[in-house]
Formats: sequence, C-alpha cells, structure tokens
Amino acid sequence: MKHYEVEILDAKTRDKLCFLDKVEPNATIAEIKNLFTKSHPQWYPARQSLRLDPKGKSLKDEDVLQNLPVGTTATLYFRDLGAQISWVTVFLTEYAGPLLIYLLFYFRVPFIYGPKYDFTSSKHSVVHLACICHSFHYIKRLLETLFVHRFSHGTMPLRNIFKNCTYYWGFAAWMAYYINHPLYTPPTYGDEQVKLALIIFLFCQLGNFSIHIALRNLRPAGSKTRKIPYPTKNPFTWLFLLVSCPNYTYELGSWIGFAIMTQCLPVALFSLVGFIQMTIWAKGKHRSYLKEFRDYPPLRSPIIPFLL
Repeated sequence: MKHYEVEILDAKTRDKLCFLDKVEPNATIAEIKNLFTKSHPQWYPARQSLRLDPKGKSLKDEDVLQNLPVGTTATLYFRDLGAQISWVTVFLTEYAGPLLIYLLFYFRVPFIYGPKYDFTSSKHSVVHLACICHSFHYIKRLLETLFVHRFSHGTMPLRNIFKNCTYYWGFAAWMAYYINHPLYTPPTYGDEQVKLALIIFLFCQLGNFSIHIALRNLRPAGSKTRKIPYPTKNPFTWLFLLVSCPNYTYELGSWIGFAIMTQCLPVALFSLVGFIQMTIWAKGKHRSYLKEFRDYPPLRSPIIPFLL
C-alpha cells in the first residue's frame, strides 16, 4: 500500500507549518486535522480550515485523501477559523436570554418603569397572554436545541455569539419594554384581533415544530447525510410541497401573529429583520439543494410559496 506525504502551508504566508509522513491513503481530512493538532495544539481541529487552494473552499472532514486531486505528496493550505464554540451553547445562550429578559419587564422589576410600578401587574389580559406566548416560544426553542436538532457542524466562531445575542436580547428587551409598559394600549380591534393572532401563532408554532421533527428524522444520529426533505403524514409538513425551508415560513408566521396580537412596532420590526435574515438563509439552502440534487422538486420556492 502506498502512503502519502502531506505538506500543510499557511494560506496567507505560504510558510510551511507541518509535514506529515506516511499518511494512510484512506485517511480523512478530520484525521489529518488531528495529526496537525499534535504539532500545533493551539489549532484544535474545529478551528482548522484545510483547502487545496489558498483561496479555495474548505475541505469537508469526511473527504478522503486518496479521492482528492492530489499526488502522493499533497499540499494543503491552512486557515485559522478563530476560537470556536459549540452550536448547542450558542443556541442555548441566544434563547435563554430573551426568555429571562422578557420576564424581567413582565414582572416590572425595580429600575425599569419607576418605583410606582415596581412588581405591579398589567390590567390588560393581552399582556399576560403575550408573556405566555413569548415564553412558550423560547422554551420550545431551548428544548428543541437539547432534544431535537442535529447539527451538521459542531461549532461556529466564538465572535458570532456576541452578534447573535445582541440581536435576540436587544429586540427582546425593546419589545418587552413597550408591551409591559404601564401605559401600553391594547390592540385596536380588541379580543377578536387577539384571538385571531393567537390562532396564527399557535398554528405556526405547531408547524415549525413539525418541520423540525421531520428534518431530525431525515438525518440519522451522528451522520452528516443530506437528503431531500419531503412531506410526511403530518399535515403541517405538506408545506414542503411548496417551499424548501418551511420551518422559516412557520417561524415568520409566528412572529406575524405575535405582532398582530400585541400591535407593537418593535415586534413588527423584529419580524421584518428576521424575515430578511431567514430569506437569506432559505435562498442559500435552496441553492444548495438544487446544486446537490438533480431531482429536486422544481415547484419549490425558498421561503414564500410561488414568490420568494
């Protein structure tokens, strides 16, 4: 059996960082990263990006050395991805923050609305319902992170957690301040508006959860296998017939329902910003599906049926 020699260069400076001798032909990129870490412990595998070209795409951990377009002496280029943090930790931090922050405003803890209103309660039933819905949403997200989601990538750059938390925590505080304010004005059309909004919110929450379960069942535990998601017997998954990312569609619907329920401008702005970001993600996933699967259903749109 022939062995490979692997030379790892810095992608920026072209300096030689490591030379690996007698590497097995069936060694994966993940195994090469582990070998590289032995000589450079500061660069643990999760923060390594190895590529065939200094400006090329990162090789996948599951790529096999002998299947790459290299000779018996392979040259790989290294880029440092920076300090990494697990996706689970990121999600738990992102979602626990809004849950707790909102409750601080709901219970009107001191130094928010003034001494007169410390630990007082709103007289409007919609305020209490909004708190239940908001709390339910983020508790659901936390539980899904722990027990439902399967991540194709184990980590993300540590710096992203600060950006993400600023977004989630900041909007949570902004909307909670107004919804729980002593001078808050209930929705224009009263209980009818609130009931309609609650139906939309609950319907979309169930839909979102159903899609997450369907996606979980699509990928075996510990696998990075990608398959085309199709509708199941669950009617909420039938939206897969029309869009590639119905979880985002239902997520958007939930926040629209919450915006109608509270008639609060910060909630509407949060929904708009979220819609823009989810559209970007959905378009990216849609393009990936089209590129990877030749038989991908042509009728599907990324996030909004027939439109977007």
